[in-house]
Amino acid sequence: MSRLTLERYQVWAYLIAIGLGLAVGTAWPGIGPAMETLLWPTLAALLFATFFQVPVLHVRDALRDRRFAGAVMLGNFVLLPLLAWALVEVFEFDLVVRLGVLLVLLVPCTDWFITFSQLGKGDVPRAIAITPLNLVLQLILLPLYLWLMADAQSLGSWNWATLAPAVLIVLVPLAAAVLAERWIQTHPKAERFRDTMGWWPVPLLSLVVLLIAGAQVGTVMEAIDQLQKMVPVFVLFLIAAALLAKGIALQLRLPVEQGRTLAFSMGTRNSFVVLPLALLLPAGWEVAAVVIVVQSLVELFGMVAYVWVIPRLLFK
Repeated sequence: MSRLTLERYQVWAYLIAIGLGLAVGTAWPGIGPAMETLLWPTLAALLFATFFQVPVLHVRDALRDRRFAGAVMLGNFVLLPLLAWALVEVFEFDLVVRLGVLLVLLVPCTDWFITFSQLGKGDVPRAIAITPLNLVLQLILLPLYLWLMADAQSLGSWNWATLAPAVLIVLVPLAAAVLAERWIQTHPKAERFRDTMGWWPVPLLSLVVLLIAGAQVGTVMEAIDQLQKMVPVFVLFLIAAALLAKGIALQLRLPVEQGRTLAFSMGTRNSFVVLPLALLLPAGWEVAAVVIVVQSLVELFGMVAYVWVIPRLLFK
């Protein structure tokens, strides 16, 4: 089996993992703390494997095509945050769900959108080039977005010191990935290590969602009605993102392949980069992490539709 085949059918791996996690958590309720303990090193390994595929040292390369870079920044960091804010306002979610929706919809994907761009006949070199810019900007802008859009009273009640590990579990793998990239630049034969690590995000993410499902099975069952209401919201986001990408591409006169790549960038979100933050929220906010997992599954099914619709109907 090729790596591309694994990534094409990854949604089924995640569904199986969630089912196993829920079954294990239901059968052995006391296993939750152990699964939470295993979750953190697994999540750190996942983030390292993901960041290692991102050419973080080449942010400037993304700016060489200013028109395409401008389209991505306009879509991902202006229009889609406004769309996310509109959705949470219109649907009037409770505070926890609102935060989960904002966390997952405000940050663009830095990994599997490249795979889906390839499957959807997009411009893969530009997808790769724009990825580090997406990563850097989201890390800078996410706190600002949350300050503007989340409930100020509830955010003020948190003990922010308890969220420090969530920041570290993102920044430490990111720093390790940067060091590994520098190492590969000085030792070209080590490029095989990057290729090997490219196989790991799917199995590691499968293990992450299994551990979350097992540890949070009680939360999932209590919030099942709320979670079902999330699905139409995330479907609406996917549809709107594709249409907004089409509008931007027309206005900026992007080539068809670049328009497809823009659509995949805007349609995919960076769920497991914000997952550590959601997992460390105060007691009573556990649903936020489950919302992020639900969005990831909806998005993956949505990408199956994107791969067919984007090149055949929207960007012919």
